[in-house]
Amino acid sequence: MTHYYWTTYKSACNYQLLEQMNELQIRKATPEDLTSLSELFDGYRVYYGRPSDREAARQFLSARMAGEESVIMVAMHNQDLAGFVQFYPLFSSVRMQRLWLLNDLFVQERFRGRGISVALIESGKTLCRETLACGFMLETAKTNTIGNNLYRKAGLTLDTEHYVYQWETDRC
Repeated sequence: MTHYYWTTYKSACNYQLLEQMNELQIRKATPEDLTSLSELFDGYRVYYGRPSDREAARQFLSARMAGEESVIMVAMHNQDLAGFVQFYPLFSSVRMQRLWLLNDLFVQERFRGRGISVALIESGKTLCRETLACGFMLETAKTNTIGNNLYRKAGLTLDTEHYVYQWETDRC
């Protein structure tokens, strides 16, 4: 996996495409978004090889919202949900500060190439500033060429100094 980090106030993004889309709005998801957000989240999971289960997706997102366990930002193009990003809170003991994990980022295929992913990433930078976090991190496959190019374009820095280890139960 490739790791990217963003530290507050280190960003250089090109909003050229976004400026052409006056109809784009990035905002925090609300319970009223659950139906359309669940469909998009289910599509995201299917994209990563999981079986479709819209009701489970709805329950999962509803629980995250109700428990304030994550922050979900949505990209609205006119009245359509074009994409979303989900952040989970973390803390760095070494830094003694909050940081966020950008865990999920997805834009509907028909809305890709318009700068929406960059705008959703930018919403994470705003989240970091507003919550006094030191930054956010994400991981992606080394083979994710589109994502890796996007993250660099959005001002994220590739972490070449650390390995990622994991352990999973039988439930994964």
